[in-house]
Amino acid sequence: MSAEAEVLLRRAQTARAAGRSAEAAEAYAALLALRPDLPDTWFNLALMQRAAGRPVEALESYAEALRRRVSGPEEVHLNRAVILSDDLGRPEEAEAELHQALTLKSDYLPALLNLGNLHEDRGRRAEAQSVYRRALDAARPNEVALPLARLANATTFRTADDPLIARLRDALAKPGPAADRAELGFALGRALDEVGDHDAAFDAYAAANTASRAATGARYDRAAQDDFVARSIAAFDRPEPATHSAVQPPVFILGMFRSGSTLVERILAAHSGVVSGGELNLLPQLARDIAGYPETAATADEATLTQWRTAYLDGVRTARGQTGLITDKRPDNFLHVGLIRRLFPDARIIHTVRDPRDVCLSNWFLHLDPSMAWAMDLEDAAHWLKAHDRLTDRWKALYPDILTVRYDDLVVDFEAQARRILGHCGLDWEPGVLDFHAAEGAVRTASVWQIREPVYRRSSGRWKNYKGRIGPLIEALK
Repeated sequence: MSAEAEVLLRRAQTARAAGRSAEAAEAYAALLALRPDLPDTWFNLALMQRAAGRPVEALESYAEALRRRVSGPEEVHLNRAVILSDDLGRPEEAEAELHQALTLKSDYLPALLNLGNLHEDRGRRAEAQSVYRRALDAARPNEVALPLARLANATTFRTADDPLIARLRDALAKPGPAADRAELGFALGRALDEVGDHDAAFDAYAAANTASRAATGARYDRAAQDDFVARSIAAFDRPEPATHSAVQPPVFILGMFRSGSTLVERILAAHSGVVSGGELNLLPQLARDIAGYPETAATADEATLTQWRTAYLDGVRTARGQTGLITDKRPDNFLHVGLIRRLFPDARIIHTVRDPRDVCLSNWFLHLDPSMAWAMDLEDAAHWLKAHDRLTDRWKALYPDILTVRYDDLVVDFEAQARRILGHCGLDWEPGVLDFHAAEGAVRTASVWQIREPVYRRSSGRWKNYKGRIGPLIEALK
């Protein structure tokens, strides 16, 4: 390798180690302009391009790595599948990539797990269970936890003596890393909750959250959250003038996680005039990229807003490829309503609300990303929810046109609430939205199986099953 190529390689590696993915991608690309015969460098370029928010370019770089006979091609197909599924909303192509990976290596556990998850997203329970059983057969003894937990989460439990519950307990009784104990514990908690053994379920969830904190080191910073809310309220001190956007903005569905946002989106997605965008990471990423946020967002000039608006809309088109009315159902966009209205003054916003006790418990019951560390502790969850309430109260004072949809009202009087939602979005009534659960397509959500069912009320007031165990939560919510 020439001296110039060595310099570029070191620059790429340094930037990558420092988390500067765009800079690393630039250096890898410059290196490949000199030495295009390096398949592993094409692989690394693709990794950095995806990390930098350029998934289409990453797909092509992975394809080039394959053309140049990269070692471990099954991993390349896996990574392409993740981009196609998670970033670009193309599940059929993602499935084809996973099958290609498994053609190369039939026991490739990551591909099996991703294929099972893709079947879940598409509502194919039997296929998901079959793949997870195949993954269990392929797993080495130290790899059993994840496929076992995935199989349990794709299973409907009827009785406490189900053999799969016993298998989860047996696996938890053996020594193992905290990450595995978290996976198994959340799956056991869900199974026990489903069969009505609520005390045992609560204990399983408590142990799972403890293990998750130990595995990730994640901790929620209450003071930092309070500071962000206070700064946002101070920065956005007046409403944005109500002007008409030059382009059609998405419908933003936001609120607490597990507050009914997926149900609202599925109602809209069942309408002929709406495309489901899912949980797009575009707005949070934009906020992270804005130096001095939120204050700078509140005072940015029109040229800067145009740049940000274009970046967001380009991201929507890249991620979903459709035009027309699209939904952006990222619940924690409630943090960024001030930015939303600066970019799109006439954006339609739907705020989903649910009984705070149900919301906090429902999040605590899930194995969420470490970035949501507040969900690992019930009192932290109460703090996050109260911060959410302070901020959303501010947004609604500035923008009274924000539509509040209460989950408990939605499940009691579904058609009336569905009509409110469509009317807020300027859409004519279509009776087909009442059959949202029958709609085709992949849905990425923690409630992946629930949204395949007609509306039900069993999750409303679910906290009452745990009333004797959640005294500190109830006190913290006061």
